[in-house]
Amino acid sequence: MLKIGGLELRSRLVLGTGKYPDFDVMRRCHEASGTELVTVAIRRVDLQAIGAPTVLEAIDRSRIALLPNTAGCYTPEDAVVTAELGRELLETNLVKLEVIGDPDTLLPDIEGTLEAARLLVRAGFDVLPYTTDDPVACRRLADIGCKAVMPLAAPIGSGLGIRNPTNLLLIREKVSVPVIVDAGVGTASDVAIAFELGIDGVLLNTAVAGARDPVKMAEAMKHAALAGRGAYEAGRIERKLHGQASSPLEGTLGS
Repeated sequence: MLKIGGLELRSRLVLGTGKYPDFDVMRRCHEASGTELVTVAIRRVDLQAIGAPTVLEAIDRSRIALLPNTAGCYTPEDAVVTAELGRELLETNLVKLEVIGDPDTLLPDIEGTLEAARLLVRAGFDVLPYTTDDPVACRRLADIGCKAVMPLAAPIGSGLGIRNPTNLLLIREKVSVPVIVDAGVGTASDVAIAFELGIDGVLLNTAVAGARDPVKMAEAMKHAALAGRGAYEAGRIERKLHGQASSPLEGTLGS
């Protein structure tokens, strides 16, 4: 069970709601993945749409919780205002905090993220900040009172997979809140690796929405999450330089 603030989730996968061919494919991907939490970019929700279906209507809210995010914000002030809009619109204290520092790489502004996190925690939000895979930054965000930290695996939408597993291990060691890998996942093996490292959750969007068969990829991500988490809980064998017989040498025929 993944616990984030007062939220308890059986699925450790968090999916996005952007880049899908249409809302029906998005809904089927959510179902195939087993996710119980999806992100919604507040700045991209058309509050003026009349008659047309909206992303919020396409989410099965009877079993899926919403995580509003501040995607597209480049200053702490914009992020705080967007978070407040999300709380008002979706009636949740949850917020995925994003303060972007560079429009080309979409890497986070750590100083701005820390500032916005302090303000939002004081305002009663359950803050999940998108950050770099810097153990020091993650520890500071946890110390501020964030309910989880969300270090990137690679730049958003890059599909490069986990570039620095050592840092993720250090983050898991240094913080007591859940660690959710966010951004850069490309395929199911990336998800399995993240969970084998002991990471608590994985958030992904483009890897599913941009796949040739998004629904099939969503299902593959679900199985990868279960396999990776199971392997972590089981405990892998020690790595050895030399081979070691897997069958006992004593008590065999001819001995």
